Amino acid sequence: MKSIYDIRELLKKYGTFIYIGDRLADLELMEEELRELYKSQFIETKDFQMGLLLLRHEIEKEKER
Repeated sequence: MKSIYDIRELLKKYGTFIYIGDRLADLELMEEELRELYKSQFIETKDFQMGLLLLRHEIEKEKER
């Protein structure tokens, strides 16, 4: 995974479409969904860690605005 788009596509594979309209809320919800997929053992540790890193970075950028 290299971008937020990749995370969105991963979530779509499992039937999760996220669009609230508030970017920060979208990112936080994506993080929660990613955690749930990992806990349920649908995604690998590597994908989970990379996705979490990307999401946290984007969340920090949004909070700085």
